[in-house]
Amino acid sequence: MNENAITVLQPVNQLMDEYRSCCLWFLREDYYPQTLDEACRVLKSIERHGDRAAFQKAATLRQWLLQNSNARSAA
Repeated sequence: MNENAITVLQPVNQLMDEYRSCCLWFLREDYYPQTLDEACRVLKSIERHGDRAAFQKAATLRQWLLQNSNARSAA
């Protein structure tokens, strides 16, 4: 994984750590997404299984990731 991908996925990893026990209990404890698709799946799981605050954080982060991904593909 390149440095740019690590930087982009870091907020996802932090959110995973915050909500792992209540929203991502079905994932391995050492699992972190390696791709944008994996990150979006994790964020959708947080949205689905979390409370309102978790939903809002994950939805905002997922939109940000998708906007960055679309900007790179349009260039």
